[in-house]
Amino acid sequence: MTMTTSEDVWRRETPHILAALVRRFGDFTACEDAVQEALFEASQQWPNTGVPDKPRGWLLRVASRRLIDAKRQDGARLERERRVFARERPHESTIAEAAVEDRDASLEVLALCCHPSLKPETQVILALRAVLGLSTEQIAALYFIPTTTAGQRISRAKTTIDGAGRHFPQPETEAERLPAMLHALYLMFTAGHSRPIGEDLFDREVTSEAIRLARLLHAALPDETETAGLLALMLLSEARRPGRRTQAGELVTLRDQDRALWNTTMISEGISLLETALPAGPVGAYQLQAAISAVHSEAATWEETDWAQIVELYSMLARIAPSPTVTLNYAVAVSEVQGPGAALEMLEPLLADKRMSRSHRLHAVRAPTLEALGEPAEALAAYRTASRLCTNVPEQRYLNAQITRLTADSH
Repeated sequence: MTMTTSEDVWRRETPHILAALVRRFGDFTACEDAVQEALFEASQQWPNTGVPDKPRGWLLRVASRRLIDAKRQDGARLERERRVFARERPHESTIAEAAVEDRDASLEVLALCCHPSLKPETQVILALRAVLGLSTEQIAALYFIPTTTAGQRISRAKTTIDGAGRHFPQPETEAERLPAMLHALYLMFTAGHSRPIGEDLFDREVTSEAIRLARLLHAALPDETETAGLLALMLLSEARRPGRRTQAGELVTLRDQDRALWNTTMISEGISLLETALPAGPVGAYQLQAAISAVHSEAATWEETDWAQIVELYSMLARIAPSPTVTLNYAVAVSEVQGPGAALEMLEPLLADKRMSRSHRLHAVRAPTLEALGEPAEALAAYRTASRLCTNVPEQRYLNAQITRLTADSH
């Protein structure tokens, strides 16, 4: 079995193992560390021996042993754990394994990671680790931060949860954490949909898992319109994935995508979810983003897109959930309706935002806007800045192609 398949298993099983251990041993920090050690042992053994028939049971046994071994100084507790473990050993799976064999604990672990004592970004980082099973190195790459910084944030988050109460939230408490859970899922999907670093444009395993979790959350809370909106947004975005790159892995912009490649089943499901959610309650940010994506999905070409409707939707989104990223995308739509001059007026103030000025996306949007205004030299400078800041290889190649084109035109 391939390493990629092994990694898929790790991601799928990580939250279930963690949930079982937390219920059994109670120490979130120690349990999460034990899960990581079990995953490491799997990475060493499975490529040679193959993935076990019951990987969840295998990982749970290894992680349990790690926890028991770590408690050697606690003689009385160690002896109790050894007796329990000895009773369970003869069976093919432990009592704890049987309890989690058919139980999906992903949402419980997600809710635990979204502890109100943690900052939103830390909630997501911990969820990426505990729910998706990403390594510290992978998380650091997603956030473009040093590995040591990511490790410190994960460590502090686990300590905070242990200190503030590590019990799984009750249903009434879980509802209070819904906004954070939705935000975590949204950023998980975004991290997979547009990888900030690496050779690939996206990570299909991460987006698929985010969609699976969003489905679970929507099934658990079918009357929550923003949950439906988030799932619709994910489906509509994922539907366009086949058109986002060539067979050689090169980036294809939305303007130039072959829309016949889009997944019409996902588009239909996303639109159906949205049509049910919009009339049912207050319209939130996820529903508005899904509505924007739906307008794109229903257009036969870039030119036939209902840009006026998209501008109106972005206007509403900017009022209820303003952010530099919303402004950036809003400006693209405004350029199609009111012209590049109006768009540039919206983009220029973003240069003063340190987060945006360090992002290649702002400069990548400014470049064609400046070119449309007849400013090729400034457009070339913007493309060069975008290329320098970009850390995703296919995107960088696309930007370099634009630099080559403009350079050739100037001679």
